[in-house]
Amino acid sequence: MPVPKGATLDPGRTRAAILDTATTVLYERGLDGVGVAELCRELGVSKETIYRHFGSKEGLIEAVLEQRSDRVTQWLSQAAEQAGPDPRARLAAVFDALGTWHAEPGFRGCAMLNAATQHHTDPERGLAARHLERRLALLTDIARSAGAADPESLARQLLILITGATIVADHHPTTPNAAAHARHAALTLLQAAGSVS
Repeated sequence: MPVPKGATLDPGRTRAAILDTATTVLYERGLDGVGVAELCRELGVSKETIYRHFGSKEGLIEAVLEQRSDRVTQWLSQAAEQAGPDPRARLAAVFDALGTWHAEPGFRGCAMLNAATQHHTDPERGLAARHLERRLALLTDIARSAGAADPESLARQLLILITGATIVADHHPTTPNAAAHARHAALTLLQAAGSVS
């Protein structure tokens, strides 16, 4: 992103612009689907700019994944919060939000899990694990507010449903509305967990 003559440099804005473009490119092409030189062309910056802001391509990937995890976690938390205090409505809203995401034309699965699968080493695996822990915290909160007898266990079951629905939506096109199927199963689990009448 060239700076017009006479304009002052804004490192924060430059970093944010690089992250936004890199997020799109890396999600569409995969972590190894684009080299540093091509990434620089796509971003409109030099290698030196990437290295100055992120240290390396790996540093850029890590920053992209952390930012994406923050955004997705906040988005799902807001969906649950906007549904109101009822645990069933909060849980349904999470799966409804996932269904909307799964239906987007550019949907390619969970970037965090894709990255961990592609590299299967740290930092990607660690970032994916932290991402899933954040999702687990939201689900545990919902399970607790529902009065589940074992909220931690229920939350892990719900996490498996959410993760599985996203993988099925990405890789099994003959199963339409994976999130809706998982939503039904999740609400059934919530009901059976000694939670909601």
